[in-house]
Amino acid sequence: MYYKFSGFTQRLTGSSPTTAYSPQGLRPSVPAEPSPMVFATPTKVVSESGSVVEYMGVNKVPDLQKFFQTADGVPVHLKRGLSDKLLYRTTMALTIGGALYCLVALYIAAQPRKP
Repeated sequence: MYYKFSGFTQRLTGSSPTTAYSPQGLRPSVPAEPSPMVFATPTKVVSESGSVVEYMGVNKVPDLQKFFQTADGVPVHLKRGLSDKLLYRTTMALTIGGALYCLVALYIAAQPRKP
């Protein structure tokens, strides 16, 4: 006997072999035409005269590569100054605080209860 999951009763029910091999409404046939592409937008803007205009934004990657690859002894995660230092120190403080909290909670959980 063949079984199929029933969406209505949320249980397995008996079924014929053809419905058991195409579960949950899936069809074995292929669609007649392909579905349209979701991200089929052009990357360049076309002006009204028909000529192609260059990209709208400026490519900042080469400048950032030069900035981050300078050998000045500062780690990459601190190169942008005060905001990077604050984020780094806040992350380290939260990490150490969380580890201490876990240790205290483990110590409290390990103590037997007094009746």
